[in-house]
Amino acid sequence: MNSSKHTELANHAWSVADLLRGDYKQSDYGKVILPFTVLRRLECVLEPTRDEVAEIAEQYKDTDIDPDRFLRRAAGHSFYNTSRLTLKKIAGDPQNAAKNLTVYIGAFSDNARSVLDRFEFAQHIRRLDSAGLLYKVIGKFTDLDLRPETVPNHNMGYIFEELIRRFAEQSNETAGEHFTPREVIQLMVRLLVAPDGDALHLPGVVRTVLDPACGTGGMLSAMDDLITEMNKDATVEVYGQELNPESWAICRSDLMIKGQNPENIAFGNSFSDDGHARKTFDYMLANPPFGVEWKKVKDDVEAEHKQLGDAGRFGAGLPRINDGSLLFLQHMIAKMKPVDVNGGGGSRIAIVFNGSPLFIGAAGSGESEIRRWILEKDWLEGIVALPDQLFYNTGISTYFWILTNRKSPDHKGKVVLLDARDQWRKMRKSLGDKRKELGKEHIATVVELYGEALQVAKDPNHPLHGKVKVFRNEDFGYRRITVERPLKLRFEITQKALAALEASKPIQKLPQAAYLADAFKSLMGSTWATKQEAWLALKDAVVQVGGTWPTGAPFNKALREIIGVRDPEGEEQRVKGEPEPDPELRDYENVPLDEDVEDYLAREVHPHVPDAWIDHGKTKIGYEIPFTRHFYVYTPPRPLAEIDAELKALEAEIQGLLGEVTE
Repeated sequence: MNSSKHTELANHAWSVADLLRGDYKQSDYGKVILPFTVLRRLECVLEPTRDEVAEIAEQYKDTDIDPDRFLRRAAGHSFYNTSRLTLKKIAGDPQNAAKNLTVYIGAFSDNARSVLDRFEFAQHIRRLDSAGLLYKVIGKFTDLDLRPETVPNHNMGYIFEELIRRFAEQSNETAGEHFTPREVIQLMVRLLVAPDGDALHLPGVVRTVLDPACGTGGMLSAMDDLITEMNKDATVEVYGQELNPESWAICRSDLMIKGQNPENIAFGNSFSDDGHARKTFDYMLANPPFGVEWKKVKDDVEAEHKQLGDAGRFGAGLPRINDGSLLFLQHMIAKMKPVDVNGGGGSRIAIVFNGSPLFIGAAGSGESEIRRWILEKDWLEGIVALPDQLFYNTGISTYFWILTNRKSPDHKGKVVLLDARDQWRKMRKSLGDKRKELGKEHIATVVELYGEALQVAKDPNHPLHGKVKVFRNEDFGYRRITVERPLKLRFEITQKALAALEASKPIQKLPQAAYLADAFKSLMGSTWATKQEAWLALKDAVVQVGGTWPTGAPFNKALREIIGVRDPEGEEQRVKGEPEPDPELRDYENVPLDEDVEDYLAREVHPHVPDAWIDHGKTKIGYEIPFTRHFYVYTPPRPLAEIDAELKALEAEIQGLLGEVTE
């Protein structure tokens, strides 16, 4: 089925909006269109066996036997409907449309009915009926041909996603929270399974797949399709979790139709209510929402972080509250299968991120600690930079992170960075912020390049050599050192110092405060090179007015802050014989992990400030992945003569145009 057919069917379903206008707000159109599309799809799938199922239901009607397994077998699916009603029959009886539709929905098996319940179908049936629209809406859907032979399961996903995209546009929601462009998914799943080709061809192979933010299930369907395409005898078990009720319902219905277990799709927030706790999976993939805060589950996440530590999902660290992307990645890592002694088992993960998780957060921050944990565990296999304007809800650049706990021997200790930002073609028609797409040739190029990355990076003659770089894990690590310089002061009494003296709480609390001010006024304009000279003079002035010199560290500290003036040529202040650092001159430097920090100080700092030193007690380890910097290519500015010639040519052209206007 081509894209025009998808659009045609989606347009047919969305045309119901013409009926809803006036009785429903635009932002609510999807609340009617989506559930009716799901209902019509379920009806079309069950149509060939409707009569047989109804007959079996009739046979067991007055018995104590539960006919569920017989009904499933007769329907040929894990769900069924025991009614002889159809949407067409219901639409033909407008007076009883609400009652008959309620009976029809009630005749579905529990698993199918639970899907429709998530759409709050009963509420909309009443609302449409009271507006006199119910039978008209039903009639619209009776003409929508969604039979599997017309619309295969894979293609049905496109229709649902197109409807969700329109729904999101109407309600100002984020379409990207619900689904990912299919060609992006195709690239993602191929990169994920690429190293496992031989294993996936084994007879009777079984693989489990998880998407913890599964939306309508597009990624799960693509993984199922790819693995069974590679090995028709393979068994693929898909699992997911989704927070949005409409997307969850669509995903569940899709799995039911495909013969997968719909119970594998959990509803709720993956962080606070993990629907697959204590389970592990062969493959995991996700496109979590970009830059979405996790404030609602803050208490649950922080409690798990503090109480369970490394035994929980979030032991490595917590990112800032306004972006939970790295929480999703930790959640997935916690579900990796362990690698056995023979090198078997293990898992592979692919996740879509924007640029922030690469570098945001300084050394010691939650984000840096999470990156450190991943890299020191040697789980990060590669990062692929994608073109911008590839997603429906954002035009920013995005990246695939690919992780595994069973790296091949030649990949151990290494990370592949692949720049695929030029692998795209312009779309004939934009969809939201999506103006670019990946063609089959682009997907093939990136998958091949990723598979050969280690060889391509070593071969400067390869045409795509500049698009691949391979680094050691520790290349992304650094020590954040604190560079201190000594506090140097001269001492003087000024009008500003006297005013500060009167405002100083530590000094004004002293019984000597009144005569201190008088004593110091007599020294107005005086300057001393050392603290000792200044204190001797100040003490003499206090004695001369009949006072006593206060004692105690708070007084001395406050007084130094008042009369001490920073001066590069001033006296170096010392504490217990060691130079006292000046907070205003404190600086920070990031030093690569494999470089000695003292050598760095001598080479980079001492030529400019020879009295600087490192406070080793404040050194922190940090990790960041500056992807763009590694692929930056300097473009020199054009020669001034060339720019000048272009300006003169433009000036002449403008003069010519002005001449034509005045003629």
